[in-house]
Amino acid sequence: MTEMKKTRLSLFYLAGYLIPTGLGLFFAPQMMLKALFASGEYTNVFPQFAGSLMVALGIIVVAVIRYGNPVFYRTTLIVRVWIWLSVLALYLQSGERLLLVVLGVVGLGMILTGGLYLSERRKS
Repeated sequence: MTEMKKTRLSLFYLAGYLIPTGLGLFFAPQMMLKALFASGEYTNVFPQFAGSLMVALGIIVVAVIRYGNPVFYRTTLIVRVWIWLSVLALYLQSGERLLLVVLGVVGLGMILTGGLYLSERRKS
């Protein structure tokens, strides 16, 4: 399998929203919720927990980028499909606007990485 340089570069988008958003949710949860168009009222604990998980996932993505192992690129897509479908179900259940933002951001990354992954895989 080739290096898949473009697919690897697309993962910067993933790390680029996971880490800053996660840090924002952890250190300034109410401000981040407002910036993400949340319509519900939330205590700080759960957004901070979610932020902590986002930073952890971002660190894993940075390791995938750093070591450039194409074996993990498909896994990042599978994980995002699960997240996207889960968030869609939560949105349909709650109507929370913040989840629409998440669907858009995650969906864009899936399209970007997925398209590049399939394109580069066909070339190899």
